[in-house]
Amino acid sequence: MILWRYILRAHVGPFLFSNAIIIFLFLLQFLMKRAGDLVGKGLSAWVILELISLNLAWMLVLSVPMSVLVASLMAFGKLSADNEITIMRASGMSLYRMVTPVVMATMVVTGALMWFNNSVLPDANVRLQTLMTDIIRIKPTLSLQAGVFTSEHDLPNYRILVRKTFEKSNDLEGVTIYDLSDPENSIVVTAKTGTVSFSPDYASVIMDLRDGEIHQLDNKTFKKYRKLRFIRHRVNMPASGFGFQRSDASRTRRDDRTMSAGMMQVIVDSIDTLRQGKIENMELRLTEQLRRYIAGTPKYYAAAPVNMSGAAGPAVLGREPVTDPARMEEMRRRIGAGQAGREAMPGESALAADSAFAADSSEVAAVDSVGAAFRALTDARQLQAQAMAEFTGVEFDAKQMDRFLVEIYKKYSIPVACLVFVLIGAPLGMMARRGGFGMGAGLSLGFFLFYWACLIGGEKLADRGALSPFWGMWIANIILGVMGILLTIRVARESRVIDWSVFTRFLPKSLRGSAAASTTNPHEG
Repeated sequence: MILWRYILRAHVGPFLFSNAIIIFLFLLQFLMKRAGDLVGKGLSAWVILELISLNLAWMLVLSVPMSVLVASLMAFGKLSADNEITIMRASGMSLYRMVTPVVMATMVVTGALMWFNNSVLPDANVRLQTLMTDIIRIKPTLSLQAGVFTSEHDLPNYRILVRKTFEKSNDLEGVTIYDLSDPENSIVVTAKTGTVSFSPDYASVIMDLRDGEIHQLDNKTFKKYRKLRFIRHRVNMPASGFGFQRSDASRTRRDDRTMSAGMMQVIVDSIDTLRQGKIENMELRLTEQLRRYIAGTPKYYAAAPVNMSGAAGPAVLGREPVTDPARMEEMRRRIGAGQAGREAMPGESALAADSAFAADSSEVAAVDSVGAAFRALTDARQLQAQAMAEFTGVEFDAKQMDRFLVEIYKKYSIPVACLVFVLIGAPLGMMARRGGFGMGAGLSLGFFLFYWACLIGGEKLADRGALSPFWGMWIANIILGVMGILLTIRVARESRVIDWSVFTRFLPKSLRGSAAASTTNPHEG
């Protein structure tokens, strides 16, 4: 137990130090990226601190796994370089027992990080989005340029013209203000000098004018005109957007980055239920339509029956095709009468009546067959369009599900990476036999870049449907986990030193000699 505490204490310092360095780099990147949105907005120190603290949430999620890897490399590397690993082995302590306290502590960190991802991070992201939106919405400070009118974007109901401004003060000379807030009256205020400032809450622009006049004209009749002279006069102009105004974060719409895994799972289940319903309805509609085609319902899908006598068509009999709809309907009526249609008309023989009936039947059957085929084809195309539309909706639902599933798996795969990095860091630290920060940072940076590349690539492939969300988010953990297990087994079998001279084969031949001479014996303590 004493050795366990000693091993854990060796990890605390590197973990805290590397975590602080990584967060500092993330924070520096954020400030450089957002400097244009923050400078010149008149934000208080408290708002800046709140903005930084809210950004620390997502920074911690990324920095903790990498800090675990750096701490494992540095701690076990230092223990190996000081021959403390050799002493522990000589006392009968195996590698697995050395790693056990670190793994147990990392399991606690993993559980805490999972809780943080589902309870703290979503709310912090919501507040961060709301705060950044409020900050971006702030207009720059009102800038008055000599000889240039202010725009509607600055003050919607006022136009201000200043003849002269002063860089080191808010004093003005030759001020002219056009008041457009009252459509029934035209108001113009002029003054020789004045001073401009904001109210404490930035809700109004205040102009203290001296030695001027107020001109007012009735816009309806153009007959009422009033002129006032003043020594001192204050104009209070309502302004919006110049000051920082908070929005209610609880009303902000949440997305996949601002939800917990439970919230997203509810959405995934609802989308899946809706998607399955669409698929079942589409299958049912296609099956029903196919059954109707086979059964010949509705009736207009089926052509008229062919005449039983086998008589030739109208062209064979020397008759012109019938194109008149009324005549075609009369022919259908006669055919529907059956044998009654065979009776001879006055002055017509029975054979001639029978031939006319056969010709009518053949012509009606031909016309009805073409119409039925056209109607069936039209209906099939409509059915195809409906099926394609529903299939597009099903695909969209699948992509939405994948997008939420990616975030769900990410909330657990990143914390589990802490355990994976321990399995890699502990054996690598013993094999490298160097406990410096440069060695630990270098190795951990390489592994973390590989892990992050797999994570980002898996997320992109999963969002596009080329890879399942599970494999997209867990493939990096699986690869590095297997690698860590193999490294741990190898070190446990006493193969615990990295021969750095192996890498000299990748150098040019002219540099191999000097590199081999500068490489120390890997078996030296």
